[in-house]
Amino acid sequence: MTLTDGEIVLRPIKMRDQRVWREVNRRNRDWLRPWEATVPPPAPGGPVAQRPTYRQMVRHLRAEAHAGRMLPFAIEYEGRLVGQLTVAGITWGSMCSGHIGYWVDQGVAGRGVMPTAVALAVDHCFRSVGLHRIEVCIRPENAPSRRVVEKLGFRSEGVRPRYLHIDGAWRDHLIFALTAEEVPEGMLRRWRRTRPVTPQGPGEPGGPGLSG
Repeated sequence: MTLTDGEIVLRPIKMRDQRVWREVNRRNRDWLRPWEATVPPPAPGGPVAQRPTYRQMVRHLRAEAHAGRMLPFAIEYEGRLVGQLTVAGITWGSMCSGHIGYWVDQGVAGRGVMPTAVALAVDHCFRSVGLHRIEVCIRPENAPSRRVVEKLGFRSEGVRPRYLHIDGAWRDHLIFALTAEEVPEGMLRRWRRTRPVTPQGPGEPGGPGLSG
C-alpha cells in the first residue's frame, strides 16, 4: 500500500533502501539518538540481546506485517527517503488498536512532512484497515515530536512511568490517542484545514519505530 499527499509518500520499506536508509540515519545520528529505542541490560545469566541489522529489521517488519500486527512505511519527500513511520502493536478483537512511531531527517523538519505522514497513516488505519484507536507514545522531553500530535489534535491521556527503554534507560512517556469517531472528516482533511500557511518551529524527530 502506498499513501500519497503531494510530495509526501508513505510506501513499504524495502531491502534496497538499505544504502539510503543508513546514510540518512548516519547523518542524523545526534538528532535521533536521544529518542531511540535501546536494548536493556540482560538479566543475570540471561542472553545478551543485539540490535538487529538493517536486513533483519526489514525481515521482522515484513513478517509482522504479514501477520497483521504492523504496517511499516518508508517516508519519501520530493522523491527521496527521509524517514520511517510504523504502525505497530496492532490488536484486533474487541480493541482494534495500534500505535504509531516515526522519525524524520532533520534536513526536512519543519516542512509539515511528519504531521502529513501521520495524518495519512491514521486515515488509512481508520478507513481502510478498520482500526478504532491509535496511540502515540512520546517522551516528555521530546517537544518537537509532541508538537506533531498537538498539531493533529491527538488527545493527551497522561503518563506511563518508565514505559520504554530509550537512549539507555527506562523512560516515562506521555500518551496521546485518537479514536475514529474523533475525526469523522478524516485527519488529513482536518490537517489541511488547520495547518499554518508557513512552517513554524523546528523539526519533528522521533525514535525509529517509536516516536520516543
